Amino acid sequence: MPSHIHDRDRSFSGAIAVTPHDTNELAVVCRAIYVGGAGNVSVKMGETVVTFIALPVGTILPVRTSLIRATLTTATNLVALY
Repeated sequence: MPSHIHDRDRSFSGAIAVTPHDTNELAVVCRAIYVGGAGNVSVKMGETVVTFIALPVGTILPVRTSLIRATLTTATNLVALY
């Protein structure tokens, strides 16, 4: 790891449980999503909707988003990390 990257840049300062919803955004923009139960996760990144398919339990999905969509999201026990 390059020496110019500090611990604060690699770790998270907070976490919130997520209930996916197609229009209600998270209170913060997350830096990653923890997947507690296997499945798909659909997020909106900018104006683009992306669905990540077949994520296994324990995945930390490194995406910046404030909207985790209910439509097409089948994974459970999601936690937004910021």
